[in-house]
Amino acid sequence: MEKEHLTLKWGTLKSWNFNNPKAKILFKEYNEIGSSASAIMQHDTQRQKEIICELIDLGDFEKVYLDWDGKEVSKEEAKKYLMEYGSQPTNPLNV
Repeated sequence: MEKEHLTLKWGTLKSWNFNNPKAKILFKEYNEIGSSASAIMQHDTQRQKEIICELIDLGDFEKVYLDWDGKEVSKEEAKKYLMEYGSQPTNPLNV
């Protein structure tokens, strides 16, 4: 059986593997709400973000990988990243 994991990118799901039957139910609900084939184009609803947080809590892993940042973070940090993503304006010039 493959090891469970979850990867986030651009504030949404990028890749995952779950063995828990409850995860399948959550993924079904997530997909029924609607999702894009591309992580960059996905704009999760509040409920979809909650589902991802539930999956993070459910997962048999200690860390979540943030693909864009290239680092692993704790489950709590991953949930914070997810819930805050897009809520703060970005300033690419840092001015």
